[in-house]
Amino acid sequence: MLAAFEPIHLMQKMPFQEVMRMALLGAHERMSARRAYEVGLVSEVVPKEQLRDAAAWAAGVIASAPPLSLVGTVRSLWNALEVPRRQALEQSYLYLRVGPDRGALRDGQERFTSGGRVEWRTR
Repeated sequence: MLAAFEPIHLMQKMPFQEVMRMALLGAHERMSARRAYEVGLVSEVVPKEQLRDAAAWAAGVIASAPPLSLVGTVRSLWNALEVPRRQALEQSYLYLRVGPDRGALRDGQERFTSGGRVEWRTR
Protein backbone atom coordinates (compact mmCIF):
# COMPACT_ATOMS: atom_id res chain seq x y z
CA MET A 1 0.00 0.00 0.00
CA LEU A 2 1.28 3.45 -0.85
CA ALA A 3 2.45 5.62 2.02
CA ALA A 4 2.02 9.31 1.21
CA PHE A 5 0.42 11.43 3.91
CA GLU A 6 1.92 9.66 6.90
CA PRO A 7 5.59 10.07 5.89
CA ILE A 8 5.04 13.72 5.02
CA HIS A 9 3.67 14.44 8.48
CA LEU A 10 6.34 12.32 10.18
CA MET A 11 9.10 14.27 8.43
CA GLN A 12 8.17 17.26 10.57
CA LYS A 13 9.01 15.22 13.68
CA MET A 14 11.74 12.78 12.73
CA PRO A 15 14.92 12.64 10.66
CA PHE A 16 14.36 11.91 6.97
CA GLN A 17 16.30 8.62 7.01
CA GLU A 18 14.10 7.25 9.80
CA VAL A 19 10.90 8.22 7.98
CA MET A 20 12.24 6.72 4.74
CA ARG A 21 13.09 3.47 6.51
CA MET A 22 9.67 3.24 8.16
CA ALA A 23 7.88 4.01 4.90
CA LEU A 24 9.83 1.51 2.82
CA LEU A 25 10.10 -1.34 5.32
CA GLY A 26 6.57 -0.91 6.63
CA ALA A 27 5.32 -3.87 8.64
CA HIS A 28 8.56 -5.79 8.13
CA GLU A 29 10.33 -3.98 10.94
CA ARG A 30 9.32 -2.69 14.35
CA MET A 31 10.91 0.25 16.11
CA SER A 32 11.81 -0.18 19.76
CA ALA A 33 10.50 2.29 22.33
CA ARG A 34 14.07 3.43 22.97
CA ARG A 35 14.69 4.13 19.28
CA ALA A 36 11.33 5.90 18.94
CA TYR A 37 12.41 8.18 21.78
CA GLU A 38 15.85 8.77 20.25
CA VAL A 39 14.41 9.91 16.90
CA GLY A 40 11.65 12.03 18.40
CA LEU A 41 8.64 9.89 17.54
CA VAL A 42 7.67 9.74 21.23
CA SER A 43 8.49 12.15 24.04
CA GLU A 44 8.65 9.69 26.93
CA VAL A 45 9.21 5.99 27.49
CA VAL A 46 8.02 4.31 30.68
CA PRO A 47 8.00 0.69 31.85
CA LYS A 48 4.97 -1.26 30.63
CA GLU A 49 3.54 -1.44 34.15
CA GLN A 50 3.51 2.38 34.37
CA LEU A 51 2.15 3.05 30.87
CA ARG A 52 -1.53 3.41 31.78
CA ASP A 53 -0.76 5.71 34.73
CA ALA A 54 1.60 7.88 32.67
CA ALA A 55 -0.92 8.20 29.83
CA ALA A 56 -3.78 8.94 32.25
CA TRP A 57 -1.71 11.60 34.01
CA ALA A 58 -0.86 13.38 30.73
CA ALA A 59 -4.44 13.09 29.44
CA GLY A 60 -5.81 14.44 32.72
CA VAL A 61 -3.51 17.46 32.71
CA ILE A 62 -4.38 18.26 29.10
CA ALA A 63 -8.12 17.73 29.67
CA SER A 64 -8.06 20.04 32.69
CA ALA A 65 -6.82 23.00 30.63
CA PRO A 66 -9.26 25.49 29.09
CA PRO A 67 -10.27 24.11 25.65
CA LEU A 68 -9.84 27.40 23.80
CA SER A 69 -6.31 27.77 25.14
CA LEU A 70 -5.46 24.23 24.07
CA VAL A 71 -6.79 24.75 20.56
CA GLY A 72 -4.81 27.97 20.12
CA THR A 73 -1.65 26.38 21.49
CA VAL A 74 -1.88 23.31 19.26
CA ARG A 75 -2.66 25.38 16.17
CA SER A 76 0.24 27.74 16.79
CA LEU A 77 2.63 24.80 17.26
CA TRP A 78 1.55 23.07 14.05
CA ASN A 79 1.67 26.39 12.23
CA ALA A 80 5.25 26.93 13.43
CA LEU A 81 6.27 23.71 11.67
CA GLU A 82 4.85 24.86 8.36
CA VAL A 83 5.83 28.51 7.99
CA PRO A 84 9.02 30.49 8.57
CA ARG A 85 9.67 31.51 12.19
CA ARG A 86 8.95 35.21 11.66
CA GLN A 87 5.62 34.43 10.02
CA ALA A 88 4.71 32.02 12.83
CA LEU A 89 5.46 34.72 15.41
CA GLU A 90 3.34 37.26 13.54
CA GLN A 91 0.45 34.80 13.30
CA SER A 92 0.70 34.10 17.02
CA TYR A 93 -0.71 37.56 17.67
CA LEU A 94 -3.87 36.48 15.84
CA TYR A 95 -4.23 33.44 18.09
CA LEU A 96 -3.83 35.66 21.14
CA ARG A 97 -6.56 38.03 19.93
CA VAL A 98 -9.01 35.30 18.98
CA GLY A 99 -8.38 32.86 21.80
CA PRO A 100 -8.43 34.46 25.22
CA ASP A 101 -11.07 32.88 27.40
CA ARG A 102 -11.97 35.49 30.03
CA GLY A 103 -13.30 32.90 32.45
CA ALA A 104 -10.17 30.77 32.18
CA LEU A 105 -7.96 33.82 32.70
CA ARG A 106 -9.97 34.80 35.79
CA ASP A 107 -9.78 31.25 37.18
CA GLY A 108 -6.02 31.16 36.62
CA GLN A 109 -5.53 34.51 38.34
CA GLU A 110 -7.65 33.41 41.31
CA ARG A 111 -5.66 30.17 41.64
CA PHE A 112 -2.39 32.15 41.51
CA THR A 113 -3.45 34.69 44.14
CA SER A 114 -4.79 31.92 46.40
CA GLY A 115 -1.28 30.50 46.65
CA GLY A 116 -2.33 27.21 45.05
CA ARG A 117 0.30 25.81 42.74
CA VAL A 118 0.39 23.08 40.17
CA GLU A 119 1.93 19.85 41.41
CA TRP A 120 4.60 19.20 38.82
CA ARG A 121 6.61 16.09 38.22
CA THR A 122 10.07 15.45 36.86
CA ARG A 123 10.67 13.17 33.91
